[in-house]
Amino acid sequence: MSLSSVVSLPLLPTPRPDGDGTDPTFVAGDPSGNVVRRSVLPGGVRVLTEAMPGQRSATIGFWVGVGSRDEADGEHGSTHFLEHLLFKGTGRRSAMDIASAFDEVGGESNAATAKENTCYYARVLDTDLPMAIDVIADMVTSAELDPEELEQERDVILEEIAMDGDDPADLAHEKFVELVMGEHPLGRPIGGTPEAIQGVPREAVLAHYRRYYTPAELVVTAAGGLDHDIVCGLVQGALEEAGWVLEDGVVPVPRRAAQPVEVSGETGTHVIRRAVEQSNILIGCPSLTATDERRFAMSVLNAVLGGGMSSRLFQEIREKRGLVYSTYSFAAAYADTGYFGMYAGCSPAKTGQVIELLGGELDRLAADGIDGEELRKAIGQLSGGLVMALEDSSSRMSRLGRSELVSGEFVDMDASLDRIRAVTVEDVRSLARELAAAPRTTVVVGPFDSVADFAEGSQA
Repeated sequence: MSLSSVVSLPLLPTPRPDGDGTDPTFVAGDPSGNVVRRSVLPGGVRVLTEAMPGQRSATIGFWVGVGSRDEADGEHGSTHFLEHLLFKGTGRRSAMDIASAFDEVGGESNAATAKENTCYYARVLDTDLPMAIDVIADMVTSAELDPEELEQERDVILEEIAMDGDDPADLAHEKFVELVMGEHPLGRPIGGTPEAIQGVPREAVLAHYRRYYTPAELVVTAAGGLDHDIVCGLVQGALEEAGWVLEDGVVPVPRRAAQPVEVSGETGTHVIRRAVEQSNILIGCPSLTATDERRFAMSVLNAVLGGGMSSRLFQEIREKRGLVYSTYSFAAAYADTGYFGMYAGCSPAKTGQVIELLGGELDRLAADGIDGEELRKAIGQLSGGLVMALEDSSSRMSRLGRSELVSGEFVDMDASLDRIRAVTVEDVRSLARELAAAPRTTVVVGPFDSVADFAEGSQA
């Protein structure tokens, strides 16, 4: 077996060469000898683990492949609402019991809601992994969604939304995504709008919970000091104890369709007035999907354009001209579409100039491409970042979840590095041309009433 490997993760159980059921096993391509295994349990529950020799801790994650984009009308904000409510108690545990279970062993627990998935996770000592599995399984399967707790948490979420709205950078990002994605469900904010949160009834949140929190939707991933067979046994036992019926022969739900779609957003420049001391600027367009083979070229492009202190945006706009403190480029990718953007924060008087410079750097990248030295540095930056990021069990747990839910393949470290190193100068230039040619959406949050307030007299 090659040290560098890419392994398909089918939804149907895959027999091992020895005929022993549903557990393909392979060695991850790194010097540590980590072993990644995958099983499909009764009920369609998928379990993926990465055993890391020498680790005394482990991270466990319970994933549901549902996010804010999947909410039906009348349920907007329900996914994030559930993230809060699952920590509020079950028939076996109060909210304090859940919190204390992790605090008293020095562990960490949390959850994350995204546009396409939700994850409840914990990091504990390896000896406390059975407890973590039991507690999170209880939360996922048996949340009470108490009406009083729900109303109290409604206020908490409204405060969270208000806090984000008071941050001009967060506001600019939310508006940017909304405009670029247009009517696509990905354009909706993950946390919901104040109007949606105020209006969503408990019945809608409960319906969302019952529809998606099922065995065939569940993916459990773990990494660290663990044994795969023991984890599978603990997961199955905890789910069955909670009352879930895990029937043999049930196939996991299909992964989200990865067919790219056209997105019709709003282009042009959009101004949001806020009495702030700094303009927050975002410029971008629709971009690649999560499984597009050019995503590695996108990573290199971002590293060159706006990925660090040596990037073109940072050097030109901050170091050379002293116009900003922060500037960078970014990309977000989903099953059927994505978006690319550039950000800068500057004094209001420099807004027009900085907008021109952001667009100008992308245009220059498209026209002239990058040279071999920039490519070498970008590949080095991405390779080092990947290796260091995967030195902890939390990152490896998350990688397993994304592999199962998004791409349907596990790409080990060496194979990932090979794909990054395979990117060419022409790959980056071709992608830059595509991005530069796309109609642009610009969002400015600052002390302006209209574009005319900062457009006149700007100069690059």
